[in-house]
Amino acid sequence: MLQYAITAILVATCSLANSAQAETGIRWSELPPLPDKHGLAGAFAGTCDGVLLVAGGTNFPDKMPWDGGQKVWHDNVYAIDHPYGKWKVVGKLSQPLGYGASFSTDDGIVCIGGSDANRHYSNCFLLRLKNGELITSPLPSLPHPCANFSGAVIGTKIYIAGGTETPTSTKALQTFWGLDLHDQKAGWQVLEPWPGPGRMLSVVAVQRQSFYLCSGAELTADLEGKAIRHYLRDAYCFHPDRGWNRVADLPRPAVAAPSPAPPLDDARFVVIGGDDGSLVSLHPQNAHPGFPKTILAYQTKTDHWDTVGEAPAAPVTTPIVHWNELYVIPSGELRPGVRTPAVRTFQMER
Repeated sequence: MLQYAITAILVATCSLANSAQAETGIRWSELPPLPDKHGLAGAFAGTCDGVLLVAGGTNFPDKMPWDGGQKVWHDNVYAIDHPYGKWKVVGKLSQPLGYGASFSTDDGIVCIGGSDANRHYSNCFLLRLKNGELITSPLPSLPHPCANFSGAVIGTKIYIAGGTETPTSTKALQTFWGLDLHDQKAGWQVLEPWPGPGRMLSVVAVQRQSFYLCSGAELTADLEGKAIRHYLRDAYCFHPDRGWNRVADLPRPAVAAPSPAPPLDDARFVVIGGDDGSLVSLHPQNAHPGFPKTILAYQTKTDHWDTVGEAPAAPVTTPIVHWNELYVIPSGELRPGVRTPAVRTFQMER
């Protein structure tokens, strides 16, 4: 009887997984976990000459924050050259760093801004591997220090939006900057921002040469001067030739969801998880069950959002990287303070 019961459970589990896969058009798998057993949040990630790199990031290696643990910034650069390969350390960043943005380009991985335990940075640089050696080259600096922003690449141009200027900021930035990688001498251009409040930790996407800015957290100060997050559902679309327009609100906030959000097809992109703010006041903190796993899909032609299933896990404060026909979510934060070394991947079912 026990054998039959176990078989029935397995069949039911597989049926649910197949049903979710059919609903979302996404097939999930995993790479080997990162060598850091605690996992990382806010890491840089991208591809260079077919190799996947994950660099920097933060965790709580000694104790959790509710037990008095201190966040630690890291500088290791990990690499894996095949989905069935092994991670190895290929070098270090010039300093511990996290919570910037990173993008894969033909020339290497562009890493922008970020922070450490003391301050935010305007530095930008290019990471490359040459004959197994990690090479770092400078790029034009941001107009001012910034972390916790979001961005994406359209053609040869990088666009980044929002963020915070210092670790103690009580107001999120309403800034929109662009850099043409083919005209780096011109530096970062200050562009017209979206017609909405400043924000940090948004999720962005690119569809048909348009840049979408979704959700994020607005900041205000409480009576003690500490930052309070306001979780946003609004969304905006920017086209280089037409500027900004507001699009449909998300069904729920998706703060710090993995970004850039990948296309489901040529008319939809998907936002995986994200913090909806519903448990922000939960106590004790170690009772937090994790961030929402629901997957939201935006239909660009009809300006409509749908909920299209669930992810097996929904880490936040981590990028999404396209590599070997896979979309990779490297590590990230499963619930406040708790990272995961798991590296999840998915493919779109066409």
